[in-house]
Amino acid sequence: MKPRQKRIALIVGGLASLALAAVLTLNALDSNIALYVTPSEVAAGKAPQGKAFRIGGMVKEGSVKRQDMTVHFVVTDTAKDIPVAYTGILPDLFKEGKGAVIQGRLGGDGVFAASEVLAKHDENYMPPEAQHALDQAKKAQKTLGASASK
Repeated sequence: MKPRQKRIALIVGGLASLALAAVLTLNALDSNIALYVTPSEVAAGKAPQGKAFRIGGMVKEGSVKRQDMTVHFVVTDTAKDIPVAYTGILPDLFKEGKGAVIQGRLGGDGVFAASEVLAKHDENYMPPEAQHALDQAKKAQKTLGASASK
């Protein structure tokens, strides 16, 4: 083999190795991404099927029920409610009427099976997506209320 052919083979081998590393990295990143979805989007069927995702909103007042180590509660964006089941220890800041972001999968029965629960830690902070969803839901409720009173 001539030196030129060796260099070409080495370059082609290096590019193939680089492409393989890029494909493996992107595949690993794609499988670990958890999209953020609002309760209204879940109710509309826009949630990823068969994949883990995050749902965020407020924990509905009076919805927390404990059964052994499993906690059942409802997360809402004031327009739609999604039932959630979580087995494990909840964060200390988890309370009814407070914001939460929950990661898990939507079951066939419509119950969100949570694998992780994150509680809001600051009174003033809410993820922009969650704030936007709550604002949209409030606006929709005001529009419905105004048209119903006519």
